[in-house]
Amino acid sequence: MLAVCVHVHVKPEHVDAFIRATAENHRNTILEPGALRFDVLQQADDPARFVLYEVYRDDEAAAAHKATEHYAKWRDTVADWMAEPRRGVKHNGLL
Repeated sequence: MLAVCVHVHVKPEHVDAFIRATAENHRNTILEPGALRFDVLQQADDPARFVLYEVYRDDEAAAAHKATEHYAKWRDTVADWMAEPRRGVKHNGLL
């Protein structure tokens, strides 16, 4: 199992649009056979900061996700809305 926490800081004026675009990516990602979980978390004390908590069966499933049309659409749509580059941190599942 591979878990990825993607830290995203969005420009305040794009928060609502980011949520809509990410909801579409979420709906499609959870249908992928290798995607076990895809949660979108909004920081409680700073609504312009998010964590995408993604869990995949393995590295190959995570790579397959990045090759999907819906991921490419999301990535390109939200690119200019970032206050800083998003940062993905990979974690190995233990328990």
